[in-house]
Parts: sequence; structure tokens; C-alpha cells
Amino acid sequence: VQLQASGGGLVQAGGSLRLSCAASGGTLRDYVMGWFRQTPGNEREFVAASRRNTGSTTSADFVKGRFTVSRDNAKNTVYLQMNNLKPDDTAVYYCAAGRPILSATSSPKMYYYWGQGTQVTVSS
Repeated sequence: VQLQASGGGLVQAGGSLRLSCAASGGTLRDYVMGWFRQTPGNEREFVAASRRNTGSTTSADFVKGRFTVSRDNAKNTVYLQMNNLKPDDTAVYYCAAGRPILSATSSPKMYYYWGQGTQVTVSS
């Protein structure tokens, strides 16, 4: 499965961006789709995920109420809608596909396939 992330850019604090992650060579409905982010010198951290069977979502506490993950299985694409962005949200954002058990949804090690990352920069 190849994942292609897009939609990053430069935005002012309080603004919005929508990231997209398009898949080829596989069907996203077969996978849990996760979004992670990483800043220089830090480990990749979990942002949000969409479960494959129920479509239920889970997200990190620091994005609840601001970020929403969704998927369009017909388009084989997953999205991350980011609202009320803050400078601390500046990072490279990655989408990933895997089959983690529910309790391991936030672990990067449980994902098999990764997109190339898209830079999100939030200015104050």
C-alpha cells in the first residue's frame, strides 16, 4: 500500500487546514488509518485514528475538539480536518495504515505503511 499525504502549508494561529491521505495498491477499509506528527528531535506522536470496522475515531487529548479524522472509502482517502490551529501544532504530519488492536491504536509501531509526510506550520 502506498500512501500520499497532502494539504499541509503555512497558516496563522486560529486557522484551519485539511490534510488528505490517498492510498493506492490497497484498500483503506481494510486498515486502521492513523495520523501522527513529528517535530525535529522528537518521537512521532499520535494525533488521531479511524478504526477500520466501526469507523469509530479516537484522538489525542491535545487535539480533541479541534481536529477530526474521517475517511471516504469510496475514494480510498482519509482526511484530517484541523481547526483552531496553534503554533504548537507545527510539525510534519504523517498518515499511516495498520491493524493495531484497540489498545495499541496510538502506537506508531503497529502501523505497516506510512505516507511521506506533509509540513504544517502555524504562525503566531
